[in-house]
Amino acid sequence: MQRDRIGSWRSLPYALGDLAPVTLVCTFPLLLLVPNSSPARSVAEFIAFAKEKRGKVTFASPGVGTVPHLTGELFKQLAGIEMTHVPYRGDAPALTDTIAGRIDLQIGGSAMIEQIRSGQVRGLAVTTANRSQLAPELPSVAEAAVPGFDVMGWFAFFVPRKTSRAIIDKIHIDTVTALRDPAVKANFDNIGMVAFGSTPEELAALLTAETEKWQPVIKQAHIALD
Repeated sequence: MQRDRIGSWRSLPYALGDLAPVTLVCTFPLLLLVPNSSPARSVAEFIAFAKEKRGKVTFASPGVGTVPHLTGELFKQLAGIEMTHVPYRGDAPALTDTIAGRIDLQIGGSAMIEQIRSGQVRGLAVTTANRSQLAPELPSVAEAAVPGFDVMGWFAFFVPRKTSRAIIDKIHIDTVTALRDPAVKANFDNIGMVAFGSTPEELAALLTAETEKWQPVIKQAHIALD
């Protein structure tokens, strides 16, 4: 793995040092979902189920190297279980197999709360450290069974490193102003996300923390995209 590259994506034509942070745009929890046919009705029960199956359990994500994939690997490591990763091209095809019971666990985006509430799948937990306002009925993984587990999905704006500070400040101010608009916030709520602006410095600190958090997970799981 090239340490200056994002994660282990060695084919990317840029490194972290090539980017300048502008602002965080939104945050969101991920969801742990199981088919209704699953014997697990809680995170603790799923961990017990996975230990009983001894490596025969599968988990789905929308692709290799995605945050849901990394979240599943972190869950495996902290819970002390074995699962086989099954990558899909997006949440939707993974959901089809989860509903059908062909997948034991799916780690999906927060927009999939509607599938939980409609009864198509069973929700076990959210991945953030605490319960989420987007799905207050679900416990966090940390609360339920794995202390210290904390994964937050997020989107942000970055620009090329050589961009002038004046342009960065302009993009930052305009974006944060838009994110404060009630209609914009409502649109984010509708897709299971929380509009959340930040300063460039706050985004830089978040990126550093996330990089330090995920590099050991990527290394231990031998994840690489070539």
